[in-house]
Amino acid sequence: MTRVFSAVLLFLLVGLRAATAQQDPGVWVQVEAQPSLREAQDRAQAYASTLPDVNGFRLNSGWYAIVIGPYARGDAEQVLRVYRAEGQIPRDSFVAFSSSLGQQFWPVGENALNRDAVSAPTEPAAQPQETLTIATPQVSDETRAQALQSERLLTAQERKDLQTALQAAGFYNSTIDGAFGQGTRRSMGDWQRFNGYEATGVLTTAQRKALMDEYNAPLISAGMDRYSDDAAGIALDMPLGTVSFDRYEAPFVHFKSASDLNTQALLISQEGDKNTLRALYQVMQSLEIVPLNGPRELGRDQFTLEGRGNGIVSFTQARLADGMIKGFTLVWPEGDEARRLRVLAAMATSLSTTDAVLDAAAGADAEQRIDLVSGLQIRKPRLSRSGFFAGADGTVLTVSEAAESCTRITLEGDQEVQLALTDQELGVSVLRPAKALAPMSVAAFSTTQPRIQSEVAVSGFSYQGALGAPTLTYGQIADIRGLNGETGIKRLALNAQPGDAGGPVFNDSGNVVGMLLPTPSEGRTLPASVSLAATVERLTEILTKAGVSGLSSEETTRISPNELNRRATGMTVLVHCWD
Repeated sequence: MTRVFSAVLLFLLVGLRAATAQQDPGVWVQVEAQPSLREAQDRAQAYASTLPDVNGFRLNSGWYAIVIGPYARGDAEQVLRVYRAEGQIPRDSFVAFSSSLGQQFWPVGENALNRDAVSAPTEPAAQPQETLTIATPQVSDETRAQALQSERLLTAQERKDLQTALQAAGFYNSTIDGAFGQGTRRSMGDWQRFNGYEATGVLTTAQRKALMDEYNAPLISAGMDRYSDDAAGIALDMPLGTVSFDRYEAPFVHFKSASDLNTQALLISQEGDKNTLRALYQVMQSLEIVPLNGPRELGRDQFTLEGRGNGIVSFTQARLADGMIKGFTLVWPEGDEARRLRVLAAMATSLSTTDAVLDAAAGADAEQRIDLVSGLQIRKPRLSRSGFFAGADGTVLTVSEAAESCTRITLEGDQEVQLALTDQELGVSVLRPAKALAPMSVAAFSTTQPRIQSEVAVSGFSYQGALGAPTLTYGQIADIRGLNGETGIKRLALNAQPGDAGGPVFNDSGNVVGMLLPTPSEGRTLPASVSLAATVERLTEILTKAGVSGLSSEETTRISPNELNRRATGMTVLVHCWD
């Protein structure tokens, strides 16, 4: 009911404002762009069936934009906020300016910018430019001589910026050197002609502003502005329309989202050396805000990290100089790549530093949790279970629930392994490391059948890695068959935790007599002291199918608890399944 009410209210509000704005076109909400006129007309018609004030214009890039408006700037931002919140327009919609719009193609016959409309396409969509009509030249705000005089006041960088903007608009394809030669003059004239001005080859003050506003529309929509932090010793341009200062928590200055775009930013500032830089590089890759997929590079005095996934794109850069590490992180939603790249480039090129470094004690009173690093959530696997080395090359046996439907499988969090084989009936999987490993200890499988009521111990990560090492849980063999009398499974009188599943079951001689299986999930609840384990016979069969020859042992001498713990620790691994 609330959404319907807000939509109706907004409909009346924007309709009134749009009607007023038609007399003096202001700003717009750009919701989509299409490469062909025919596609853009279809999309504009679809939006017009549910939203008011839908218009379509050709862009200087040759694409066709569907926009809503025009409005006053504040009204446009309200429309953007409400419609995005209601899901009626894409989340990467943004505020656009009239200067970025060319000839109008929707609604047919309309001319909101006092320019000739685009004719309906008579040729294939691949030839959209042939359907455009030429606009009547507008009167310039300055004479050519006056434009030349104001142009002489431009700095070298401002002249280069104009060439860059002309290049981005598709009118200039030469060197960005700030020299306004014949090629630059020709491109200026082409831009003027396309936008309905007299083609003098010299941009007036107002035309230069229109060109730069069009080029900087992505930055303007993100609220790019200069930000200086004396405590961190960093100054740079930041998208302050989408993020705002949150807190200090060394070595980071945290910025939270200030809009429904759900962006996030960090400034990095700390004392350190090459070892500190390398440690920071590793820590950043463990964070949730840095997805696993993406290029990353660590050099002697700097690193960059890009992560893509889970709906975000994250970029981090940091540099070591004079015993200080300075940098930043930008987290942006996927699907808004053009604007993200402009924002990112502006941040990187504008970054400057001083000798100040963020106090290492900053944020020491903040919430402390083992799954947080300086207030940032550590990336967590979807599932963590135990496993153990069954081959000298690092081949691992584990339960299939820890290895199936995983985007990535790792041991101890960073060693990648591949799924080699799964036995669906028993629920056991064989994992092979991407690179051969040298385990401290490898399972030696017992050649004799364990006796009922003999003592056993399971080695596993009971708390899924929280303790950093496997623990031993002691119990007894309750039966050499499963609950329904099936072979290949034995029943244990042992109180295990979910994280123990996949761990090796040892006899008192230190030989492996089975592997702990998960508690059945077929609508049954077993007593806490009942656990199930795969037998050695079935495990060796599975290993053989995977091309692995397991080691066997006939040792019967009882070993000490310390020796058992040593073998178990060197053999048992934590298996992570990542989404």
